[in-house]
Amino acid sequence: MSNGLTNGDGDLLRAISRGNEAAFLEFYRRYQGSVYRFALQMSGQVEIAEEVTQDVFMVVMGSARKYDPERGSIAAYLYGVARNFVLRRLEQERPYVTTLNDPESEYAGVAAGVPDPLADLTRNERIDSLRRAVLALPPAYREVVVLCDLHELDYAEAATALDCAIGTIRSRLHRARALLTEKMRAEERCAV
Repeated sequence: MSNGLTNGDGDLLRAISRGNEAAFLEFYRRYQGSVYRFALQMSGQVEIAEEVTQDVFMVVMGSARKYDPERGSIAAYLYGVARNFVLRRLEQERPYVTTLNDPESEYAGVAAGVPDPLADLTRNERIDSLRRAVLALPPAYREVVVLCDLHELDYAEAATALDCAIGTIRSRLHRARALLTEKMRAEERCAV
């Protein structure tokens, strides 16, 4: 996702606010993938990612005219809206969360991919382990890792999306990376 209004995004948003369906479809095609990946990486659940993506674009349809490019990029706006929906859904789902270690869970299949028995096994296990570690982080740390490390937003964009100070992003990211390092080292020790 780009870090600002690309050529035509402003026009698309104005057209969406007037009810132009073609403009909405074009905007949706541009940003749906990024919003979905963010929601999936934050929740670890396909169902939540799909619902959040739908909810985000319903907000865009209803409030496209309220978007203010002076407050931040379109990416920050969309990630901020998605973040709020993800956190609400995770709070609602808390009693029903399945463990990520369960090979029967839906996310297990999404995370693993198709492994090559010899060459890719270790790599896939490590990636799966890292995904589980990211999903195990508290939401405040998980969201900065997803935004800054996976979606490559700069600190200012992440701060706008999360509605906090840049220093908060830096400190959360530092702590999140330290927690991930600890989790990965602990898992490697257990594997040995």
